[in-house]
Amino acid sequence: MDAQGRENDGRENDGRGQGGHVLPDDTVPLRPRLGNHHATPSRAAHDGGVANPAGEQRAPIPSPAGEPITEPKRSGSGSSGLLKSSAVMAAGTFVSRITGFLRTLVMAAAIGVGTLNDSYQVANVLPTMIYILVGGGALNAVFVPQLVRAMKQDDDGGDAYANRLITLVMVVLGSVTVLCVLAAPLLVHMMSPDIAADPRRMAVTVAFARYCLPTMFFMGAHVVLGQILNARGRFGAMMWTPVLNNILIIATFGGFIWAFGGFTDSRVSPATITPEGVRLLGLGTLLGLAVQALAMLPYLRDARFRLRPRFDFRGHGLGRAMGLAKWTLLFVLANQAGLIVVTQLATKAGSLAERAGHSGSGITAYNYGLLLWQMPQAIITVSVMTAVLPRMSRAVQDENVTAIREDISHGLRTSAVAIVPCAFAFLALGVPMATLLYAGSDADGARGIGYVLMAFGPGLIPYSVQYVVLRGFYAYEDTKTPFYNTVIVAAVNAAASGACFVLLPARWAVAGMAASYGLAYTVGVGTAWRRLRKRLGGDLDGSRVLRTYARLSAAALPAALAGGGVAYALTRAVGSDALGSLVTLLAGGGVLLGVFVLLAHWMRVSELSAMVGMVRGRLGR
Repeated sequence: MDAQGRENDGRENDGRGQGGHVLPDDTVPLRPRLGNHHATPSRAAHDGGVANPAGEQRAPIPSPAGEPITEPKRSGSGSSGLLKSSAVMAAGTFVSRITGFLRTLVMAAAIGVGTLNDSYQVANVLPTMIYILVGGGALNAVFVPQLVRAMKQDDDGGDAYANRLITLVMVVLGSVTVLCVLAAPLLVHMMSPDIAADPRRMAVTVAFARYCLPTMFFMGAHVVLGQILNARGRFGAMMWTPVLNNILIIATFGGFIWAFGGFTDSRVSPATITPEGVRLLGLGTLLGLAVQALAMLPYLRDARFRLRPRFDFRGHGLGRAMGLAKWTLLFVLANQAGLIVVTQLATKAGSLAERAGHSGSGITAYNYGLLLWQMPQAIITVSVMTAVLPRMSRAVQDENVTAIREDISHGLRTSAVAIVPCAFAFLALGVPMATLLYAGSDADGARGIGYVLMAFGPGLIPYSVQYVVLRGFYAYEDTKTPFYNTVIVAAVNAAASGACFVLLPARWAVAGMAASYGLAYTVGVGTAWRRLRKRLGGDLDGSRVLRTYARLSAAALPAALAGGGVAYALTRAVGSDALGSLVTLLAGGGVLLGVFVLLAHWMRVSELSAMVGMVRGRLGR
């Protein structure tokens, strides 16, 4: 094994667990602010984990074959800071996702998983879509490096730049929000012509939309304030505050059940829901996002950041950031175009399936299945990569190709320990998962969600891989390549989803669209991998990464067959009500996990051994 491989192996046992990347180096003490001074590299390294991740736009760093690269070694002691930040974010994301699932359970219990919930889903996705189109993607991908650069280079530590950014975002989003509320009928018609064709469903959906659309303003406020905190090394607030939103929405739909009864009794529909019911659900949704955004303010005060509106936008770097963001805008345009196609097809398929007596086969089933399917990715990969992006940006600044390669390789291999078995678990146990979670709606609808979840399952692997690989481009401030990659993914997803709508019965069309999602990311991974490998000098540690995924898949496949077989037999024996689903899931999941761990250990998957050793060590303390 070469020196690089030995160094990676050593890092796998440092206690990070799944998806572990190296977090910002926090070994340098924070230098206190003494009036108006230049931010020092030491302070920048502590606050954001970087010295200057953005800097100038840099060309790819060449790595000619056969020429040794002498680069500075990365401090291993920095992993403790990365572990702390990742642990805070992972815990916050985990609690947020758990309360998010509770939210969907209460929603299903209140309004079912049929056409009324489809109307709510269409209305609720509009503000997210428009926010991302207006600039949300740019905030995530472009402005964090720019904020950290301002922290280092500006006399005030980047405070003025951050306030200009906040002011710009609030002005733009406030204006867009007003226009979108007025244009709500047109937006609903764009999202779902099928809904627009039914006057009662259209009226209810537009009413929901006019309550939901203002949430984009608070969504933007939450994200930009969170990114300012992220740039200062404060990662927890952005992950924990969504819990407040989920709690308020849970309370809102719980209040709906108290006032109007549960769905199994009321069978509420777009034709029978009252204006008071629509108002309750709409106001609760709006209030949840508002509280989520306002909850960021105490964290900003704790970080000694003062909010002050600033309208002097010209000549202070925002123009350059917007230039970088143009490709991110095109990126999200392509992505949202694919989402619109899927939403239109799924709502139409859901309506056709419900008329045929099969609920849980529309956009609600798609969204609920997607939410559950994305949970391993959100807890493991996203939390870590949020913290590691500043570190990777610093490696670009230092022209440290090996460091970037190591982070990407290590992240792919260690996250795979959880991602691969989860993908097969969704495939094997999707139905009992859904029938347990959504037992409060109706049995047929819950099974429909389960079939969609099964179809999503295998796609979790390429979905996770692509997320990590694209962070490599963002570290280089390259937003153009991710755009081209997203065009490919969106085109494949839309085309395959259209084929599923045409070729499959309405009941199974949305499950086919879920499988198309994974297919699209499989195609996208191949494109992104080749481009990043070329940028990093033709080496992305591909053989080692592929070997890890192959071994984990070889262990997960028989484990899924065994666990799925046990689950199928138990379902026939005990039924698929809540208690039967719980028994089935515990037994099938236990068999799947046990077989997987035994086979992976027998195959000597080092990443699994490192994670197990870390868990044992922590439990031993």
